[in-house]
Amino acid sequence: MWRDPGQPADSYYQVRPECTDVPKTRFKIKLPLDPLLQAGKTLSPRKWQAAFTPEGYLDISKTLSRIYRGASGIHPSIRGEVWEFLLGCYDPKSTFDERDEIRQRRRIQYIRWKEECRQIFPVVGSGRFITAPIITEDGQPIQEPLVILETNQDRGPSAETGNADGNGSNQSRMNASCSEMLRELTSHGPLDQKVIQWLLTLHQIGLDVHRTDRTLVFYEKQENLSKLWDILAVYARIDTDVGYCQGMSDLCSPMIMLLEDEADAFWCFERLMRRLAFLTIVVLDSYCIEVDDKRGNFRCTESSVGVETQLSNLAEITQVVDPKLHQHLDALGGGDYLFAFRMLMVLFRREFSFCDSLYLWEMMWALEYDPDLFSVYEEPELNGEKAEGSKGRTKSIRHYGKFERENMKNGAVNSESPLPISIFLVASVLKDKSSTLLQEARGLDDVVKILNDMTGNLDAKKACSSAMKLHKKYLKKVTFLPWSATINPDVAFEMFN
Repeated sequence: MWRDPGQPADSYYQVRPECTDVPKTRFKIKLPLDPLLQAGKTLSPRKWQAAFTPEGYLDISKTLSRIYRGASGIHPSIRGEVWEFLLGCYDPKSTFDERDEIRQRRRIQYIRWKEECRQIFPVVGSGRFITAPIITEDGQPIQEPLVILETNQDRGPSAETGNADGNGSNQSRMNASCSEMLRELTSHGPLDQKVIQWLLTLHQIGLDVHRTDRTLVFYEKQENLSKLWDILAVYARIDTDVGYCQGMSDLCSPMIMLLEDEADAFWCFERLMRRLAFLTIVVLDSYCIEVDDKRGNFRCTESSVGVETQLSNLAEITQVVDPKLHQHLDALGGGDYLFAFRMLMVLFRREFSFCDSLYLWEMMWALEYDPDLFSVYEEPELNGEKAEGSKGRTKSIRHYGKFERENMKNGAVNSESPLPISIFLVASVLKDKSSTLLQEARGLDDVVKILNDMTGNLDAKKACSSAMKLHKKYLKKVTFLPWSATINPDVAFEMFN
């Protein structure tokens, strides 16, 4: 047998022995036994290295093809490096030296931000994190003994002090230091509202960190828990528009597992947040690029939640591709599709096993890949000038992901922003479960139960394939639909069946 039969992909992400009900991955790492052979279903370290020129230029089209044609994704040992390109941390047309320069500059910037946070609140960077509030909404330090005692106490691994004597004296000094720092901050007058808001989020971050991926051996170590808390705390401080929301810890957790350097993990997470909360490249024509917030999962206002736009888009898609199901859900009071909130908010982290969710993410990013990501994120103020100065797109169509190519081939969106593949993934899952939902769902509780029962039982590769087919079909038909008016379910049904 010339090919490795493969080992379970989740063998790289050890589960704690007592956690016996954790969903297993469907994938195996399959590499050719002979390194000279080209076959193999995983993007291997050898193939990844071979995709670079001696100077460091990456053949991104070959890499994208390998990811979504392979059966088991990216090898765990190189997953973090590949993700940095997929998320736009680096330009494939950059050299090794140019990327090293960018990496060092970003690491220095992260250290500065982290030190600024530590100056405000000394637990940042201390190797610990908090789980109890330390300030009131009007900016007054919380001095009650119960709050001090609760901070990092009785929290399993997160309560470790790291002291040789184990008497907790170091933790007491830390709590005292935090209280003194807060008193000093408030002694000079009222705190800035943004500082207060940041301090108010720190204990919530700690609570979420304590709950995130706790079935994994990786998080038995206090240093990994505190690293996750530090990254989220720093991000919440520098991104005051978004701050921190529940669900971010689920998105950040894989980053610190895959990238050893904390600063590198931070920037990978920051790029993912830009993808979700800020920017979508919208190709309107050959001459201009527009940026909007279609994927603003975490952008909230007093009247709406960021992910609501995607839920609305999901409703429109389902109304077109499965009008009977849409009518049924609407009749049950689920026309707002809030039951799909979690899937979109944390990118299916709860619906798939840990390993399968990573495969799903990299498949989505490869399919949606746009080679302009780096320039959009790194130099947003120059994008308009670059776009106006170019008479057409200079990059080969091969440099774009398959999903993005379909959008481009269909003229993007007829002045509407292209929808992210995550919405079509949810739509394909609903369509797959349409019969069950129509027959068994008699209320929204039934809908939620049916969807929750899918957890760990979904096939990530099949889901992506179904989403692509649905997207292609949708693009062909949607042009003819009168979106300014209510869609007639019977007409839509005839068009899609």
